[in-house]
Amino acid sequence: MDKETANYIKNYFSNLMTDDEKLALKYQMYTYKTEDNPKMRKMMIDRGWISERPDIKEYLKDGYEEFEFNVAKRIMQETPEKVFLNNCPKCNKLARTPYARQCRHCGNNWHDKSF
Repeated sequence: MDKETANYIKNYFSNLMTDDEKLALKYQMYTYKTEDNPKMRKMMIDRGWISERPDIKEYLKDGYEEFEFNVAKRIMQETPEKVFLNNCPKCNKLARTPYARQCRHCGNNWHDKSF
């Protein structure tokens, strides 16, 4: 699986993530956004927006890209029938979204075709 596919799965099928994976994603996002503002980070921890559990931090031990790849891989192993990879019928590359009908790679348009 490539980085683009892993990102696509995480973005459009996040409902298939476990609760702990969602907490790890929030931890990554909020700690990144507040890295230069420790006061804001403390407030978010106090309100429970950022989890300080060691098992949540463990998901991110190898970096965010590896976390994203592991989440996408798990989703594809456990529930592949719930994931729709919208590939272009002409070049077979992944479209931007599950609902896209025009390929960003080759420009093919399949709006009028019924699938």
